[in-house]
Amino acid sequence: MEEEKKDSKPRKNKLGNNVKRKPRKTKYSVKDLEKIKKEEQVLDMYVEDIDDSLNMVGIVGKDIKAIIPRDEASSIVGDDGLVEEKFIVNKKGKIIPTCIKEIIERDGVIELILSKRILELKVRRWMYMHLKPGMKLKGIVISTTEYAAFVDVGGGVTGILKLPEISDVPLQHTSDVFHLGQRIEVIVKKYDRDTGRIELSYKELLGTFEENVSKLNEGDIVDGIIRNRIKSGVFVEIKPNLVGLAEHVNGVEYGQKVLVSIKRIIPEKKKIKLVIIG
Repeated sequence: MEEEKKDSKPRKNKLGNNVKRKPRKTKYSVKDLEKIKKEEQVLDMYVEDIDDSLNMVGIVGKDIKAIIPRDEASSIVGDDGLVEEKFIVNKKGKIIPTCIKEIIERDGVIELILSKRILELKVRRWMYMHLKPGMKLKGIVISTTEYAAFVDVGGGVTGILKLPEISDVPLQHTSDVFHLGQRIEVIVKKYDRDTGRIELSYKELLGTFEENVSKLNEGDIVDGIIRNRIKSGVFVEIKPNLVGLAEHVNGVEYGQKVLVSIKRIIPEKKKIKLVIIG
């Protein structure tokens, strides 16, 4: 599964803006492509355009013309039996992992019919056979909402990461932690083989309370972020998945960065008392 999600870090131009990576300039022979097709290996396609019929048109390697027909753009279809536009319209200028559906050779020129549907079904087969709670996966954040983030864990298969599974810190929105396109590691919390639903956890990889306070001492001054207000005080995040409670201070609001002093650490209650000093 790892092979399907490998990617290099984005390159930046002189202005510091990300430059979209194109597939490596690899020259494929017909023999290479036949082997890739037979073994359902992953092949990157750079999407140059999307035509009026919602087919993705692009290139593979150096100069091999390729197309992903609309009905091969996803294994998920709408009520009308067609792949929905949302799985297609935002793909221009991006690299799409695919499998080969058909190889066409005419007068020594190779063209490819590619399929994301085949890849997604391949991933789902693998998951059906092997996925279980406790497994660590790499994924890409594809959507953030107030209640959950959605993570592509390979081949277009999406898992749900509910807000309480992101952090013990009281958050208002999953975008407080994640941004679209962010690569993260997650733990499988639940997997329903009948429905294919995958529930994920992020906070399990952020350490326990004991681990996170092990290098903190009473009297330390650390950076924090205001996260929530309750009657008894203000919650301040001082580490990912670690929050302390400070007394109310006027003029601070959610998301604001502050400086706090650690007043008391209470391991048996998993609590930290803080004082906002700046």
